[in-house]
Amino acid sequence: MNYLPDENSLIKLEFINHIILLIKSGIASVAFFENTELVDHKVFRAYMVRKKQGKSQVKYLKTKGKSRAGSRVRLQETLDFFEKINSRLITYFEESRIDLIAINSSKILLPFLFESKSKTPFEKKDNRLYKIPKHIATATHENLLEVNEQLFSNAVFVPYISQDIFATILSSNEVVDNENLEEDW
Repeated sequence: MNYLPDENSLIKLEFINHIILLIKSGIASVAFFENTELVDHKVFRAYMVRKKQGKSQVKYLKTKGKSRAGSRVRLQETLDFFEKINSRLITYFEESRIDLIAINSSKILLPFLFESKSKTPFEKKDNRLYKIPKHIATATHENLLEVNEQLFSNAVFVPYISQDIFATILSSNEVVDNENLEEDW
């Protein structure tokens, strides 16, 4: 479904193109899907994390150590990392219509995405943006596919009080084996 705010209505889309973007410190996954089928994906890696301390250089900036050679390397890697992500996103937007942009990133990393030299092909307040409401440990290809499956699956939550009623509904809607039924013409 697509919401048109001007007309205050919903339109059912027959075909949906969407992008999933997972960003963590040092690793990001970007994928383009047509009707929930993976068309293209890329995993980006960068040297952004201080190895012995396990903390991203970007998060470390508020304290000290900006003038050291290692920190300058990590900061440059961070800038290149987000430029590569935006370049891939620009390619997707130029080649296809994008209906949904699902994103998972920390608040600290998002400004780097939107303030990169290669401008992000969508705005911060874009209607198509959807924040993935799930913690994702790493931005790997496997997690990206799992997120895609969960985005387009349905779930029903039944209160404990209503379980008997729901069980009755389910049992009345059991799948009927059509092959063994005689046709009644």
